[in-house]
Amino acid sequence: MPFEHHCQPLATRGRFARRLLKFAGLGLAFLAVSLFGVAGYHWFGGLAWVDALLDASMILAGMGPVSPLASAAAKIFASGYALFSGVAFLSTFSILIAPILHRVLHQLHLNERGESLRRRPSRTRLGERTGGEKGAQEGT
Repeated sequence: MPFEHHCQPLATRGRFARRLLKFAGLGLAFLAVSLFGVAGYHWFGGLAWVDALLDASMILAGMGPVSPLASAAAKIFASGYALFSGVAFLSTFSILIAPILHRVLHQLHLNERGESLRRRPSRTRLGERTGGEKGAQEGT
């Protein structure tokens, strides 16, 4: 999913919206994979599946654990999962913000070069501009 180069015109709103949806899908997929903690809490902590889902979700959301853990293996897993969850949150936020930040920086770069943010008018085969600019050029 490459972005447009700084020499290329700004992506259309439709293309930008599709890009946002792709990156949101990537972020959600990353969070879905991050729920491997459900299995860890179930196997290491001896929690029921629903309680394991609750604990994993609360850790991913940054709220903290709900159920007490009795075994050393469960506590080590919970510690590692909590550290992973912090990185997962930052990574997911970065994935979601990347297309927005790129568009803003691209707009600023276009403004710096003095180019319009709108698409350039298309040219006909003879090199004449299409649209209402022909009449405006004759009047000058």
